[in-house]
Amino acid sequence: MEFYKFEAERLDGTKESMEKYKGKTVIVVNTASKCGLTPQYEGLEELYQKYKGQGLVILGFPCNQFGNQEPGTSEDIQEFCQMNYGVSFPMFAKIDVNGSDAHPIFKYLKSELSGLLGGKIKWNFTKFVIDKTGKPAKRFAPTTEPSAMENYIKDIL
Repeated sequence: MEFYKFEAERLDGTKESMEKYKGKTVIVVNTASKCGLTPQYEGLEELYQKYKGQGLVILGFPCNQFGNQEPGTSEDIQEFCQMNYGVSFPMFAKIDVNGSDAHPIFKYLKSELSGLLGGKIKWNFTKFVIDKTGKPAKRFAPTTEPSAMENYIKDIL
């Protein structure tokens, strides 16, 4: 399986193929609106604004599996992200990232880049970087600030 074969549902309910991001450097991140790490939306948006012209895209996937920190509807999530952090990168419908109902994109990324907990995601804001060829290249911990990823991102753009 390759990253570009997957699809996901956007917050507005439309289906989107990851094929759309072929040739781009992609950061896939599981997000939450009521988490201590939520301010990372700001850093992610800054990275996106700074490097989108060079081929960076960030894909946000809200998840409510960690302490019920994403309880809202798609509309709530969209409004929160735009009003509080000016998020303009693509956001997708709420998904599971662990367990039998985990979204296929996250099953794939966890199998390609295991973390401290092996095939599980530890918390909100785990970040996966997919290179321009569609290969999962690096995994960043939830506590890694987006600014700490910048040199790595610049190197692979």
